Amino acid sequence: MEKKKVATPGKLKIRKGDLVKVIAGDSKGSQGKVVEVIIAKNRAVVEGANMVSKHTKPNAANPNGGIVKQEAAIHISNLALVDPKSGNTTRVGRKLNDAGKLVRVAKKSGEEIK
Repeated sequence: MEKKKVATPGKLKIRKGDLVKVIAGDSKGSQGKVVEVIIAKNRAVVEGANMVSKHTKPNAANPNGGIVKQEAAIHISNLALVDPKSGNTTRVGRKLNDAGKLVRVAKKSGEEIK
């Protein structure tokens, strides 16, 4: 039996806390902060985007149970970073700053991404 080759994930350009815009899918056009990044699956959870209904059993936190709306993960390719200067979507580059540290930079404005 042959072993399955698993692709190692590369460097992701989107991180937790970034402001992103959904550029494809059902939530197209919605903006939000990245709550979580799942590196192994190349996915991210965005606040207020890709809402799904989850059926829950009664528990201590939710005594009645029922249907709960929550965010589901979106593939990184369907997200674009929002430029901190202009508010438009932009690609992400990397370059050395004055201190000699490699930082992420918005391609459109050249602004450093915090």
